Amino acid sequence: MSNALVLFSGGQDSTTCLAWALARFDHVETIGFDYGQRHRIELDVRPAVLAGLRKIADWDSRLGEDRVIDLAVLGQISQTALTQNVAIAMQDNGLPNTFVPGRNLIFMNFAAAVAYRRGIKNIVTGVCETDFSGYPDCRDDTMKAVQLALNLGMEARFVIHTPLMWIDKAQTWELSQELGGGALVDLIREDTHTCYNGDRTHRHDWGYGCGACPACELRAQGYARFTAA
Repeated sequence: MSNALVLFSGGQDSTTCLAWALARFDHVETIGFDYGQRHRIELDVRPAVLAGLRKIADWDSRLGEDRVIDLAVLGQISQTALTQNVAIAMQDNGLPNTFVPGRNLIFMNFAAAVAYRRGIKNIVTGVCETDFSGYPDCRDDTMKAVQLALNLGMEARFVIHTPLMWIDKAQTWELSQELGGGALVDLIREDTHTCYNGDRTHRHDWGYGCGACPACELRAQGYARFTAA
């Protein structure tokens, strides 16, 4: 039986990747991380998203165990706009201050440790270097290097899948339509969370969020192009 572990935050990208995995693998487990993020509400919406996914196609029988890993120490050492209540801005190094150094590298290491113990070969993550905020740990080269390091360090044969790597946000919406039809698109709009500010009070066509942070802007622009096509 083919199996996979999906890094699932509760956001649009990871939900789309989870649907992608459910359409391809017999058994899919999920993992999330609590690192003291200011938009921690993304962890609160995860159960509703998982429940919604179970109602689509035959995914209920394929969706397995979910776990959330406590990585509070990452937030404690990260002075960023995602772990502190400071204004989002660009830094002198050309990266936004929402960049949490080492975050995806740490996530992948913990995911691989769980996958190793669970006998899972395939690890799926929603990183992307097309429509993204410029984070270096989201790049294809980074993921290839991580896969090599994990396989060498654990004497394993993990395969890291990045379904969104070369598509933009409009195409991500299109992919969700292809995978789960209108039901999945509506689930993503209503129940997932992307906003860096953790805003669940303002409702837009594309979902909930402040509408002004970089994450909201990318999601909104992608949805506009998706619906205009």
